[in-house]
Amino acid sequence: MSRTVEARADRFALSRPFRISRGVRTAAEVVTVEISAGGHIGRGEGVPYARYGETVDSSLAEIEAARSAVEAGADRIQLLSLMRAGAARNAVDCALWDLEAKTARRSVASLIGAPAPTALPTALTVVIDTPEAMAQAAAAIADAPLIKVKVDASEPLAMIRAVRAAAPDAALIVDPNESWDEALVRSAMPVLAECRVAVLEQPCPAEQDGWLADFTGPVPICADESVHTVADLGDVAARYQAINVKLDKTGGLTAALDLARAARERGLGLMSGCMVCSSLGIAPALHIARMADWADLDGPLWLAEDRPGGVRESGGIMHPPAEGFWG
Repeated sequence: MSRTVEARADRFALSRPFRISRGVRTAAEVVTVEISAGGHIGRGEGVPYARYGETVDSSLAEIEAARSAVEAGADRIQLLSLMRAGAARNAVDCALWDLEAKTARRSVASLIGAPAPTALPTALTVVIDTPEAMAQAAAAIADAPLIKVKVDASEPLAMIRAVRAAAPDAALIVDPNESWDEALVRSAMPVLAECRVAVLEQPCPAEQDGWLADFTGPVPICADESVHTVADLGDVAARYQAINVKLDKTGGLTAALDLARAARERGLGLMSGCMVCSSLGIAPALHIARMADWADLDGPLWLAEDRPGGVRESGGIMHPPAEGFWG
């Protein structure tokens, strides 16, 4: 069956600035892939990330380089060797999943051999601001079961305490996005324990995390930037207690499932994460969230306008997209 691959750049304005330690974002710049065959269209989305040397243009070029092979029938397994792990492969891989499901008239969940995604708690993010402003933002979502607190190295403990005071019952994920050093991690641990933080996510730069192999603290530490695929898992498992699986890092749902299963086999905790994206990026990630201890999938909730039929959130609970949206 012949295929046609189309790829384009899409831009989604945010409803408010998304501020983390490495900068402020006001729009989600994504790559959308559509693969057509037999009267069906499979869709996928990837979010190029500068931290990993990606741009929209470079991702479109990667997709173009693989176009002929995909149009000739390359499947998801062959795609693992055709394209590198990253946003471009994610968009193509998820489009192939969607196309396969539509062609077979089966759901992606059925193809995986897993239950269909259902409503589940997702972290709602409080971005970096003054402690007072962060407390106000946390108070507005205090009834949510899970809150992610973005911090940097300026006054992180005051930020964390402010959020905890404003949201006394929510579980907290603290995410410095690689902005801390070893000394700050060690000195922050008593406060993290005092504030009942559930997990600390990637506090130090991925290139400077070797010391974690000899560190044990009262709060588990989750790898994000340090882990992309199964190939990274050996070193990561010696340094971290959990990993964050993002499809834009693994290069699609196919590799994400492999990584999530391998992490569980090693006894690691599991987070299902995302970039700031549309619901087309979240729908496949819900299959990882089903397996995870924490879901952090609020990317589309920052958009001024999402793709029609996307995910819905109420009280920190995320509901899957409308039937037929993806997979």
